[in-house]
Amino acid sequence: MNLETRTPLAETLGVLETAALLREVTAGLIAVDDFDAALSALVRITRDAVGGVAWCGFTALRAGEPAGVAASDPRLSGLDDLRYGPDTPAMEAIRRREMVGAEELGVEPRWPDWTPRARELGVRGVISAPVDIDDQVIGAVNLYAAEPDALTPAHQLTAMLLAEHAGLLLAAVRDREKRAALIGQQDTALLNDGVIGQAVGVIMTQRGCPAEDALDVLRSAASSLSIPLREVAERLVSTVSRPRDN
Repeated sequence: MNLETRTPLAETLGVLETAALLREVTAGLIAVDDFDAALSALVRITRDAVGGVAWCGFTALRAGEPAGVAASDPRLSGLDDLRYGPDTPAMEAIRRREMVGAEELGVEPRWPDWTPRARELGVRGVISAPVDIDDQVIGAVNLYAAEPDALTPAHQLTAMLLAEHAGLLLAAVRDREKRAALIGQQDTALLNDGVIGQAVGVIMTQRGCPAEDALDVLRSAASSLSIPLREVAERLVSTVSRPRDN
């Protein structure tokens, strides 16, 4: 098979592989509402789905919080954190807001502190692509190869598309996480409210369910009856408090 025949086939397979990766990443993150869990899923799916990639990591910088790291292999997680300062592929990609990489770390002069450790761990090539998530979080997805020259221009395109797609999905995860936290705060306030808390206690006793489920039952009743939650709670408490006729 000559080069002219192989190249279009390789490009087609690369496109199909990237499409499959983005589909798997979407399926894996679409319902997740925990950011760290989403990062763990992202690196695992990417490692398993992209040929030539032996490991995958993610470096996340969050305003007012320590840097976050996810790694498909815990043994390599240190390569994605900040222990090497700005002299890492991930931090360079984040700082420059563009993809960086090296096909062969054995001849790579950049990142003088990071590269020797990476090579000790078996890393021979790297691609880091910046990921814009929201106004509070930025990051980089890091693809690692165990063989020199295993990462090709096709991998660079995959990394670029993955970074763009993952940024959108992770932003949605952040939104769901924030909404869940807000709902949790609202639920806590409701449970601490006198009559609503009492009504929840009644439902918990009757159904043997936790407070969150009891509050959902109360909300469902309010929605079905089209009356305020407090009024439903007052009716329930009044009903169970009413003396029984002998």
